[in-house]
Amino acid sequence: MQSRQAAVVYNPVKVSLDRLRRAVEDEESRHGWGPSRWYETGHEDSGRRAAEEALGDNPAVVIVAGGDGTVRAVAEVVHMSGTPIALVPAGTGNLLVRNLGDSLNDMGGAVAAAFSGITRAIDIAVAELEDGDGHRSTQVFLVMAGIGLDAEMAEQTSALAKKRLGWLAYVAPIARSVIANRLFHLDYRVDGGRPRSARAHTVIVGNCGTLTGNMLLIPAAKVDDGLLDVVMLRPKGRFGWARIGTRLTLQGLAHRTRFGRRMLRLAPDFRALAYTQGRTFEARFETPHGVELDGDSFGRVMRARINVRPAALQVCVGGGAT
Repeated sequence: MQSRQAAVVYNPVKVSLDRLRRAVEDEESRHGWGPSRWYETGHEDSGRRAAEEALGDNPAVVIVAGGDGTVRAVAEVVHMSGTPIALVPAGTGNLLVRNLGDSLNDMGGAVAAAFSGITRAIDIAVAELEDGDGHRSTQVFLVMAGIGLDAEMAEQTSALAKKRLGWLAYVAPIARSVIANRLFHLDYRVDGGRPRSARAHTVIVGNCGTLTGNMLLIPAAKVDDGLLDVVMLRPKGRFGWARIGTRLTLQGLAHRTRFGRRMLRLAPDFRALAYTQGRTFEARFETPHGVELDGDSFGRVMRARINVRPAALQVCVGGGAT
């Protein structure tokens, strides 16, 4: 009988390839699997081509070594196949791994999870985007879609800066956006309900809720609840941004304990952060606005329709999972 094989899709810019190869070979030997096949991502597609090649070789699991953008590109290809993916975090934010509660600094444990046979089903989000010329595209994301500050960060922060500085690379675009504090108008609706209008600086549609530094942006967001969570940031001036930052930090701290989570549910609404939840979010803008998905820019759009596909992706988890 032919032995099982893994496929490894890796970002050569971000991954310590020698360490990763040793970890994979150790697990192959331990579990009696055949030699894994390796697929390098390219600059043009963040990993989609590599994922298609990997899936064509019928692997038992696809190990993804890279950041959230690489994971997004691979998941877009793999999720319809039923083949599980395993995550080896090697990016700037690694937000999906953070929200799954996995370690960011244990390559051996991350690789071992790929061979454990234990998986967890998580949701994916599908974004249908339309630009100012009426051109449409459909993309998958796993963490967050952002319009406003989030998209500006993706557009104005280079891959080289992120590699050298990590999250410090985002300081300049954040500062520019906060100082300008430009609000935009949007018309939106949730789950086909009645249309609403709003003004916001930033709109985030999340499948996950936690940012780096344990800042909790969307307390209700869960990666496997079959729902999307939307937050609109509407600060009043620079002091408003300071209050938002304080609120997100406190939410992150409170969320760690049962008592803290109870207090979050009882906390009064904060007008600068407006939340809503549903299976589908549709928005139309007066002028084109930049959109990012899991940290990658996807240009400027006039319309967006985002829906959730519950339990659409299998992700490998550690042997101790229940």
